[in-house]
Amino acid sequence: MSFSEFTQEDFSLIDKAYGSLMEVARPRCRNEEEVQTVIKSFEFANQAHKNVRRRSGEPYILHPIEVAKIVVSEIGLGCKSICAALLHDVVEDTGYTVDDIRNLFGDKIALLVDGLTKIKTVLDNEDRKGVTASTESLQAENFKRILLTLNDDVRVVLIKLADRLHNCRTIEFMPEHKRDKILSETMFIFIPLAHRLGLYGVKSEMENIWLKYKEPDAYREINERISKDIATRSKDIDEFILPIDKALKDAGFTFTIKKRIKTPYSIWYKMHTKNVPFEQIFDLYAVRIIFEPMKDSPLSERNQAYLIFATVTSLYSENTLRRRDWISHPKNNGYEALHCTLMSHAGVWMEVQIRSRRMDDIAEKGIAAHWAYKNDGYISENDSEMDKWLAQVQEILLSKDVGTLELLDIIHNDLVSSEIVVFTPKGEQKSIINGATALDFAYLIHTDIGNSAIAAKVNMKLVPLSHVLRTGDQVEIITAANATPKVEWLQFVHTRSARNAIIDFFRGQKDNISTRGEQIFDERIRLMGLRSSKEIIRKFLDFCQIRDVDELYFRVGLGILGPEQFKTIIDEDSFNSAKNKKFVIKENGDSDIKYVMAKCCNPIPGDPVVGFLSGDNTVVVHKKSCETAQKLASKYGNRVVIPQWTANEKDYPIRISLKGIDRIGLLSEISSYISKALGINMRNLQLTTDDGVFEGYIDLLVRDKSVMDSIVGGLKKIDGIQDVIRTDI
Repeated sequence: MSFSEFTQEDFSLIDKAYGSLMEVARPRCRNEEEVQTVIKSFEFANQAHKNVRRRSGEPYILHPIEVAKIVVSEIGLGCKSICAALLHDVVEDTGYTVDDIRNLFGDKIALLVDGLTKIKTVLDNEDRKGVTASTESLQAENFKRILLTLNDDVRVVLIKLADRLHNCRTIEFMPEHKRDKILSETMFIFIPLAHRLGLYGVKSEMENIWLKYKEPDAYREINERISKDIATRSKDIDEFILPIDKALKDAGFTFTIKKRIKTPYSIWYKMHTKNVPFEQIFDLYAVRIIFEPMKDSPLSERNQAYLIFATVTSLYSENTLRRRDWISHPKNNGYEALHCTLMSHAGVWMEVQIRSRRMDDIAEKGIAAHWAYKNDGYISENDSEMDKWLAQVQEILLSKDVGTLELLDIIHNDLVSSEIVVFTPKGEQKSIINGATALDFAYLIHTDIGNSAIAAKVNMKLVPLSHVLRTGDQVEIITAANATPKVEWLQFVHTRSARNAIIDFFRGQKDNISTRGEQIFDERIRLMGLRSSKEIIRKFLDFCQIRDVDELYFRVGLGILGPEQFKTIIDEDSFNSAKNKKFVIKENGDSDIKYVMAKCCNPIPGDPVVGFLSGDNTVVVHKKSCETAQKLASKYGNRVVIPQWTANEKDYPIRISLKGIDRIGLLSEISSYISKALGINMRNLQLTTDDGVFEGYIDLLVRDKSVMDSIVGGLKKIDGIQDVIRTDI
């Protein structure tokens, strides 16, 4: 932030932004008193932030105005949330207090502002403080504070998501290293959180901004391909809609039909994870039917949706494998809809989504709309699922056995995980997290069953307790009277309840385990070239956020604190000195900083890259879009550096995957093009054919991304080759 007198142009910008806010805010206010409260909130915030500017140079007040607009337009919250969004930075950034807000605006708005202030304080402290073992956990602590407010007042989290979205919209004004940290934690926590709370629009926009800065070339190319494809397919989509429109009108439905194309991020993600080119994105187009339930119909809202489904599928051929019924079995974020994929007369697969107006509101505005309908007397079958998830989050947050960095992993996994349905031997249905093992299931049934488990039968077949369950499995747990839990179980259980039960069992042996843990602790420290001391022990206590040394040794003895955590904690000391150095990747090795290319993503010059400092003056370089890089930056934002490539004489390994129609001489033409035309040595060439279709890959050494791009472009021109993409080695 900076300070300078506002100009007339600044005041005009503020007036325009405020006017657009009031256009959307007035309809959400229930009476004139609420309208006046919004006006009063703006005037107070406007005065408090007078002559303060953001990094962009714009008046700071524009930020809370835009957050308030997101809160009302894209999340659908009301007066108090609009006011809290306008006031959310006042307490932290000015001389006013929460008590001042309470005296002027009442208890509820003050509580919302207080919750937002506490979250912001943690973030700001993280940027201001030096790097120590205790500040290392501040990012995780921030998310913990955010999530703790879920059960108190979910509006704090929703406003925080709006705040994060606007910060993403203006992220171009951030320094690159901070931009990478913000985008990584956005991808790791905020995007899954938006998804879990049903905020599809917020989630999608954050994803697209992430892609724009993490993979700018891919973002630009996909947008160009979308624009080109829409230009050629627009008429086909309209012709696909016409018979549907007529059939539904003839059936007496009141509805709207919207056209939709997959977002750049969702296209990139499918290309990236499935290793397919743009042309093979199956469900690029979709149409959404939003209907108003007929009040005088004997059919329920749900059955009216099924009637529309039957009407639509009678017009076109359906791919039944891609049918999704989210009405009979809503998602745990409240999403309800029917999805089907139909073949248009132009030969293009089209996804059709069928929703009532209520379902569409919940799909677009998530938990806010879900609870609004609930308060209006509409009780969804899915209410208990959301309540159950909120209770589960609260249990995780309040667990004494979870350090803050471990907490971040747990919350992330919980946010992105889905549930599967399995069955007891008597056919009773049980829901359990995807990835759960037979042992997790045992503890789900009862702690005593888990503690005495020795094996399991899945679908009548004997399996070990570490066996990962799949949806539809029938599971029987085999127990023994004298059996007890094993420490190794902590390495493969997937659910918090199972993990907690195992740890609780071993607390009865805490003295012995702590003694063994102390020996392991001293040995690991010795192998790292150090001696155990009070200072080193304090680092570990700070990291785990505990005070009891015996508890520390207990965790080491159980394997909860392993070698990876030891290295993380010990490495912290040298980060501050290294942060001041210039991060240029030199090929001749004449720098005191050592660079290592991450094996998980194998970056090459020209790729957008991010570096992570370790304690031995080593920078590990990742591609910005690498999942490992996202995880590291979300946890260790203070380690992020932005390395710059120098002119280089070194070659880097890449893999190019190919698919196409086999023909005589194809292999020779491929190798000739690469080795003779480009003068590049192939390290490996693997192609297999099956009924005239070939696929495989070529491993090469290239100087930079531009060389790789020219290879890909040239290979695409060879007759018979249909798909050419870079893939991970």
